[in-house]
Amino acid sequence: MSEEPSSAEGSNPDPRTDAAEGLTHTTDEGDVQMVDVGDKPDSERRAVAVGEIRLRPSTIEAIRADEVGKGDVLATARIGAIQAVKHTWETIPMCHQIPITNVDTDFDLGEDRIELTVAVETTGKTGCEMEALEGVTTGLNVVWDMVKAVEKDDDGQYPDTGIENVRVRRKEKHRSSD
Repeated sequence: MSEEPSSAEGSNPDPRTDAAEGLTHTTDEGDVQMVDVGDKPDSERRAVAVGEIRLRPSTIEAIRADEVGKGDVLATARIGAIQAVKHTWETIPMCHQIPITNVDTDFDLGEDRIELTVAVETTGKTGCEMEALEGVTTGLNVVWDMVKAVEKDDDGQYPDTGIENVRVRRKEKHRSSD
């Protein structure tokens, strides 16, 4: 039979409470909650995220030449990235729905990879880095979906394909002028 530590030893019987201290997405009891940003002032905010998809060089050339059977890979990925930015609050449970004021996407085609940069701007009470990350990951997933037929090997696997290095490159916050 295991012995429970006494309160005199300073133990907390619920480890979730200790872990939750200092976290804004949990209550004192350790329950998940959305952060209340109602009292925060509006700020102009911008976040830039980047990531890349590794592809076969022949696939990159097919994308450059617009010879992929499903259509224009980069145009479709751009639309997917923008849609993902606009719907982030629906897929990440604790994200607020924020007013997106601008989304920029930029694709850089290398020899064996495509780098996607997504910049998101908003004026509001909370940042937009999750939106930028969602734009990058979805945009890269759309690229993969568009080229999967030519990326598969003879066994139907993707040995040369991978999404990598997804990260927030920069975030900015400027107090809005009234």
